[in-house]
Amino acid sequence: MPATVALLALVGCVGQFPADPDHTLTEVTGGTLRVGASVNPPYVEDQGRHLSGSEVELIERYAQTLDANIEWTQGGEEDLMGRLEKGELDLVIGGLSDKTPWTKKAGLTRPYTESTDAFGSRHKHVLAVPLGENAFLLDLDTYLQERKQARP
Repeated sequence: MPATVALLALVGCVGQFPADPDHTLTEVTGGTLRVGASVNPPYVEDQGRHLSGSEVELIERYAQTLDANIEWTQGGEEDLMGRLEKGELDLVIGGLSDKTPWTKKAGLTRPYTESTDAFGSRHKHVLAVPLGENAFLLDLDTYLQERKQARP
């Protein structure tokens, strides 16, 4: 009986898991998804008045599932990762691979697609979210993996 009481007390302390210490998933749902985009065709392309590319389209569809508007910030990877780390962005896109050097500054999704470069090297592509925002990361990752499995 004491073990049951201890287990129930422990479960009560855990709370909701995974959690977002900064409440990213809650904040963006029905709100604004702040996305940093680093130009890297074909993933992100600058069309002058708007961005396009496969990851731009992917995030536009994801934002619809959250009933969220997107606020785009364009820049270089280093600037965008710094903004992500400071909490100024919720997500960074731009053809990042799972070999990105930003793993100490960002949480990464599981690879959602692969590509082959001009030299024949394979690359697994990921997206970056703020470190520790695990509920948001899980939600985005689930979306990416469901989309990946639905492709023919």
